[in-house]
Amino acid sequence: MKGKLNNIPSEWLEEIINLAAECMVVIDREGKILYLNAAYCEFLRVTAENAIGQPVQDVIENTRMHIVVKTGKAEVASIHPINGSEMIANRYPLVVNGETVGAVGTVMFRNPQEWVDYSRKIQPILEELNYYKTKFEKELYSKYHFGDLIGESPGFLAAKRLAERVSDSHSAVLLLGDSGTGKELFAHSIHQTSSRRYAPFMRVNCGSIPEHLFESEIFGYEEGSFTGAKKGGKKGKFELANGGTIFLDEIGDLPLQMQIKLLRVLQEKEIERVGGRSPIPIDVRVIAATHRNLEDMVQEGLFRQDLYYRLNVIKIDIPALKNRKEDIVPISNMLLRKLEKKFHRKNLQLSEKVIFNLQRHSWPGNIRELENVLERAVNILDGTAILPEHLPLYLQQDKETENRSFDSISVHHSAPLHNQPFRSLKETVAEAEKNAILQALFSSDGNKAEAAKLLGIGKTSLYDKCKLHKI
Repeated sequence: MKGKLNNIPSEWLEEIINLAAECMVVIDREGKILYLNAAYCEFLRVTAENAIGQPVQDVIENTRMHIVVKTGKAEVASIHPINGSEMIANRYPLVVNGETVGAVGTVMFRNPQEWVDYSRKIQPILEELNYYKTKFEKELYSKYHFGDLIGESPGFLAAKRLAERVSDSHSAVLLLGDSGTGKELFAHSIHQTSSRRYAPFMRVNCGSIPEHLFESEIFGYEEGSFTGAKKGGKKGKFELANGGTIFLDEIGDLPLQMQIKLLRVLQEKEIERVGGRSPIPIDVRVIAATHRNLEDMVQEGLFRQDLYYRLNVIKIDIPALKNRKEDIVPISNMLLRKLEKKFHRKNLQLSEKVIFNLQRHSWPGNIRELENVLERAVNILDGTAILPEHLPLYLQQDKETENRSFDSISVHHSAPLHNQPFRSLKETVAEAEKNAILQALFSSDGNKAEAAKLLGIGKTSLYDKCKLHKI
C-alpha cells in the first residue's frame, strides 16, 4: 500500500482528501491537531498554521475527538453542536500495529439544512424501494384467513369446513366455482392456516400469461437461454414458491403443452428452467381453481385426464351467490365496512327496499358483482343509507317489477290480463337480452371478454349484439 501511495505526488494527496471528505481533522494520542484540511479551516474560520499543534478542544467547539483517542471507540453519525447549529460528525480511532496512535474526524453534514437537502434527494429513492418492497411482500404472502369468508348457508359452510380441515395437508386442492365466488380467498385462507403460512404464497393466473412466455414465467430460465434473457437468469413462480404454496387460478385456461410440463412437476416434484441442464427439486403445495367444468373439458380433449386427477385430490365446490341468498346481507355489511375505510365514510347501511331487491337478483357476477354494485352506490351516496335510486339501472328495473307484485298484489290479481300493455315476443326477448348484456358488462367492469364468459357466448357474438342494441 505504501508503495502505491508513494506513486501519488504529495500535492495531490491534500486535494484527494478534500474531495473525499469536505471537513477532516487528524489528532495525535495527546489530542493535539496534526492536520486540518482547508474545508474544515474555512468552516471553523481558522488557519491551518494557527490550528496545528493546538489541543483539539481549543479549536473545535464541543469536540469529542480527544475522548475517542482515550476510549478507542468510534462514534458514527454523532450530533455535534457547533457555531449555534448542529452538524453530523464521524470520529474514528487510528490504530497502527494494534496501538491507538490518534484519531480522525470527518463531517457528514455541516448543518441541518445540508441534511434536509440530502434527505430530499434520497427520499424518492427510499419511497420507490418501499413501494417495491411492499409490492413484493403482498405478492408473496397471503392476506386473507377463514375469518374473512362470510356466510352461514349450508353449502358455503360445508365448503369452508372442508377447506379448514385439509388446510394443513400437503395434497393438491381443486377449487371449483363460478367467477367471483371467492376462490382466491379460499386459497389464501388455506395457505394462511397451514404450516406453510410463513413461506411464500405465489399466485398465477393461467389465463393472463401469453402462451409463448408461460414456460419461462412458471419455470424460470437460465442466462443466455434466449434473446433478451437477463444476466444470471430468472427464477420461475415454482422456485419462488418453494417451501410454500402456489395458487394456479383459471387452471382451465392452461395450454395443453403446459399441462404436460405441469403434470411432470406434480409427479416428480422438480422443475427444469428454460435452457437449464439439470432439474431443481422443489417442495410446493398446489392449489388450483377454475370456473370451468374440467370433466367436460377432459371428455372434449381440452384438458389432460391425468393432470385432472393429480389436481383433483381434494375438490371443494364453492356455491354461487344465487344459491346462498341468506348470505347477501352479511356479505354486503362486510363489504360496506371495507368501503367505509376506502371512502372515509361511517355507518353505511342498506335500506329494507334495497335488501329486498338485492336478494331477488340472480347475481351472475357473484360477490364481485355485489361489491361493484355497492361501490357504485357509495360513490353517489349523500347520506348513510343506500336506497334503490343508488343502485344500477338494471337493479332498479328489477325493483320496479318486484314492487308491482310485492306492493300491489291485490291489483295484480284483480286486473284482467287484457288491460295490461301487451308487447310482442320479439320485443320482450330483445329487451331481456339487452338487460342481460348490460348486467354482464357492469359485473365485469366493462370487460367484454369477461362479460362474454358470463353470458356464455363468444366475444364476437357479444360485439354484434352490442351493436344491434346500441350499447
